[in-house]
Amino acid sequence: MISSSHVLLREPPFSLNHEKLADIVSQTENLLIIQDLDGVCMGLVKNPLTRVMDMAYVEATRCFAGHFYVLTNGEHIGQRGVNAIIDKALGNPTEAQDKGLYLPGLAAGGVQWQDCYGNVSHPGVSEKELSFLELVPQRIEARLRQFFQRTAGRLDANDLDAALHAAVLDNKASPTANLNIFYERLQATPEVYIALQQDIQALMLELLEEATAQGMADAFFVHYAPNLGRDLQGLEIMRPAIAPDSSHPDLGTTSSGTIDSGTTDFQFMLQGAVKEAGVLAILNRYYFQRTGEYPLGKDFNARQAPKSHAALLDLVKTHFDPAQMPLMLGVGDTVTSHVEEKNGCLEVQRGGSDRNFLQLIQDIGQELDQGNIVIYVDSSRGEVKNRRSIQVGPDPNGSKTAGDTTGETTSETTVVLAGPCDPRDRDEPLLLNVVFPGGHEQYIDFFRKAAQRRQNHGLGDVS
Repeated sequence: MISSSHVLLREPPFSLNHEKLADIVSQTENLLIIQDLDGVCMGLVKNPLTRVMDMAYVEATRCFAGHFYVLTNGEHIGQRGVNAIIDKALGNPTEAQDKGLYLPGLAAGGVQWQDCYGNVSHPGVSEKELSFLELVPQRIEARLRQFFQRTAGRLDANDLDAALHAAVLDNKASPTANLNIFYERLQATPEVYIALQQDIQALMLELLEEATAQGMADAFFVHYAPNLGRDLQGLEIMRPAIAPDSSHPDLGTTSSGTIDSGTTDFQFMLQGAVKEAGVLAILNRYYFQRTGEYPLGKDFNARQAPKSHAALLDLVKTHFDPAQMPLMLGVGDTVTSHVEEKNGCLEVQRGGSDRNFLQLIQDIGQELDQGNIVIYVDSSRGEVKNRRSIQVGPDPNGSKTAGDTTGETTSETTVVLAGPCDPRDRDEPLLLNVVFPGGHEQYIDFFRKAAQRRQNHGLGDVS
């Protein structure tokens, strides 16, 4: 059996060698896949209620039982949760629970745990915090209504009601304002959309102040998606919407007359509910499966994890037995960077909701010589067009094709010509080892193939 990914990692970043990746995934017994959801195994859509999931993909996850966990800022439960998508696809409200077809892992950024049978818990979250979160969707809806009442003539009553139904995500642990539906409707009036984005950001800050006044000063934070990374205080930076013809280098790609949407999702989340902390929570559970012991203790949860990247990495090095460390695959679709010139110097802002958890997986692999693999799925071709596309084409250097031993070269080899980040970011620390330019459909095809091969190797018994 293959025990390391070093063979694959001899290739340059942005590898398109999905066949080799499938072989490694299917033959590695000590394997841990940590995967995002939206944009990875289902397309990005303006209205979350219209999301669909390929049930063949869901079935394939069973071949990785105990080795596959999701890590998402969305939620498992509720009318907008992933469980509801699976139930709808099956057409039977009890089948997923009976067969263990729900996707196991952490949602709401790392504070909502679920097993494959739909048993859900919120480790480290108090009832007081959940009670505060329960009121946030009402506040978001009221704020949106007030905004459009002040902005006469933009949306009629029926259209506004439909838009609010799509925009207000009443998630239990991560209530969210999703502005994609308004972005679509306000193309002709970009100044209104920009004002709306600013107003919702103001609401989020007001909610943080109210939580502080109620004795929950450190309980919550705001996750902006997409974002521009974090400031010096560790707070995420909202990506501003940019009007047509405005000068703002590399904040999206806008066509003539089209506004760049900037941040569209404003998630009011529990402090500590960040994906990189979720990596440690999943890894802690994975070790228990294999060894019968929790390296960080049975009750460890994402909210107890340290905040800095260095401290997270140190926790892994000091508590997890390297001999038991799995080959880890991190899979995401949201990694950004933007470069601006200020006073003759280039200033880099790196962000994306998947960046930090992928970086941690990469660094764990480097520190422990595990050869962990970072996988990027291009979700730019969905309904939500606020990210760079991966550009592929013939190799301009005429590299020989994979497996060619004749010494002859060809210009027909397909390679990645441009990744999802700013090409001027020369010091990008995150290496995207394998990429899927074809989006979630291409990734699902790979995943199903790898699952079948794993079963053929006797590592994916779903009986």
